[in-house]
Amino acid sequence: MSTLQQFEQDVREPLLNPVDRVSEMLFGLFMALTFVGVVSVATSARDEIRTMLHAALGCNLAWGIVDAVMYLVRTVTERGRSLTLARSVQAAPNAEAGRRIIKGALPQSMAKLVAADEIESIRGRVVAMTDLPARPRLQREDFLAAFGIFLIVVASTFPVALPFVIFEDASFALFVSRAIAVAMLFLGGLALGRYAGYGSWKTGAMMAGLGMAVVAVVIALGG
Repeated sequence: MSTLQQFEQDVREPLLNPVDRVSEMLFGLFMALTFVGVVSVATSARDEIRTMLHAALGCNLAWGIVDAVMYLVRTVTERGRSLTLARSVQAAPNAEAGRRIIKGALPQSMAKLVAADEIESIRGRVVAMTDLPARPRLQREDFLAAFGIFLIVVASTFPVALPFVIFEDASFALFVSRAIAVAMLFLGGLALGRYAGYGSWKTGAMMAGLGMAVVAVVIALGG
């Protein structure tokens, strides 16, 4: 593997970690709930329900695209920052200046934990890179991750919208839709809790409680 390939692999984020996936799912879910909430103030006419479903899907399609594009923007920006940092270290007038640049780039919580010899080891590896890319580049994996974000945001619309397609009774469909939404929130909290390594069930319950609070607000506002 060349130095260039190694550098690009080092600065590439994981495709989509659990926080990314759950956050995008929750974002799409809340967007869909804002449209589902209007069903209770509208008549149960199928045309109005169909309009609501189209609006919810269209909104999440649009925001899925926006989120995917912003993911690519964030990725190339972070990669450019890493590239600039590497060049700054290589251009430092001496080893001490290079170490200061690296230490300054670390989060404060991490800077206190990294020993001087470890920072010097990092500096040595950065200085040894001989073929840094001229500019930050997006890779195939980045576009796959962006597409994954788009799919998650859009797909989160369907579980809360499908009850209105399956059931004729709009009131019952609304109840089922909200129950599904709360269940999805619980599962999202469960996943976040397990990823963080603490209180997964507690986190799931807290997220479900947040979902019920949001539904209550929608109802209070006329949903």
